[in-house]
Amino acid sequence: MSRLTTAPANNGVVLLTLDASERRNALDLATMQDLVAQLRAADEDDRVRAVVLTGVDPAFCAGLDLEAVGAGDLVLEEVEHLDADPWKTLQELRTPTIAAVNGAAVTGGLELVLCCDLAIASERARFADTHTRVGIHPSGGLSVLLPRYVGLRDAMGMSLTGRFVAADEARAMGLVNAVVEHDELLRTAMAVGDAIAETDPVVTAELLQTYRELSGVPLADALERERRRGRALAVDTDAVEARRAAVIERGRRQL
Repeated sequence: MSRLTTAPANNGVVLLTLDASERRNALDLATMQDLVAQLRAADEDDRVRAVVLTGVDPAFCAGLDLEAVGAGDLVLEEVEHLDADPWKTLQELRTPTIAAVNGAAVTGGLELVLCCDLAIASERARFADTHTRVGIHPSGGLSVLLPRYVGLRDAMGMSLTGRFVAADEARAMGLVNAVVEHDELLRTAMAVGDAIAETDPVVTAELLQTYRELSGVPLADALERERRRGRALAVDTDAVEARRAAVIERGRRQL
């Protein structure tokens, strides 16, 4: 069952909320498929000018549901075939997207932030890339997008160690546009969406594509290369569960 809630467009801004707090909004297959469908529906609706993506406290998104991966219920090689790739979908939208990062954004959750066009962080937000710790190569854009936002040294520092980055450091690195008080997060993100809704829709959509196409290596090529490499590496499902527990424990110690 999908754990995504959708608020109708308000002044041209749609709010999508990951709603599985008991598993820190980790993404199972049904939620990924629903997120893809809702993003496309918003993109195809001329009344929608911006999309805000957030999570139910205390986390933004812990990434893939590793229990489902370990059990074989979520097979990464089948994600695109099953039309369940929210990262690729975010990369293809013509509608601007805003991540409202209310808490921890880890691995696939960090990739959701990176794939959004703008990001507003709560003071409680934390960011980490734990791909190397759980034994899954990124395929949602992380190795392409993270260095574009924060620089190669900081990106590799995050990826090779799995360390957590607090909200203020993320702002200083260029990972997010702003850090606000937790209670002001959604209001701020929706206000950014309102500002986008006031712009010329044709020029905004074209400028968004211009930014993407002119940033370093052609984005589509770089993302496709990462996707092929990440999905060509077999996942050791027996090890995923043990690594998941270790990552959770490490994250608790970072609080």
